[in-house]
Order: sequence, then structure tokens, then C-alpha cells
Amino acid sequence: MPSEQSLDVKFEIGHVLFIDIVGYSKLFINEQSEQIQKLKEIVRATEQFRIAEGEGKLLRLPTGDGGALVFRTSPKRRCCAQWKLVRR
Repeated sequence: MPSEQSLDVKFEIGHVLFIDIVGYSKLFINEQSEQIQKLKEIVRATEQFRIAEGEGKLLRLPTGDGGALVFRTSPKRRCCAQWKLVRR
């Protein structure tokens, strides 16, 4: 028998940006750590990251040699972040 309680479920669309470091597995351990730190600094320096994080609309998922950023905002913000990261 189904529960009598109503669930208040809210669905959102997330725009995902996957990032990884090419050649990561060929690096020495200390170089891997340095590259991950550098990638984090570059990502955090983007305006789109700071805005989405400040609004509580960003989910970060580390993947070892990179990560996934889920922007719960307009797709434009994810695309702008992607473009700025590619240009570095």
C-alpha cells in the first residue's frame, strides 16, 4: 500500500563540465600532486566558478586526475568556464 505522505521532490537540470589532465598517469607522484593543485587554482580563478559556488549552485566531483563540475545554473555559465579553462 503506498504511503500517504506526499514527497516534496524538486528536480533541477545540471550542466556538467568534465576536466582531466592529459598524461597524468605518466607523471611522477609529486608531479601529479602539483598538477592537481595547479588545475584547482585555475578552476577556482574563473569567474563562473566563483559565482556559481557563491550562489550554492555548484557541485564538485573529484575524479583523481581531474574532476566534474556540475553547474546548476544556465548552460552559458558552464560554457564560459569551459572556454576560459581551454584558453589557459
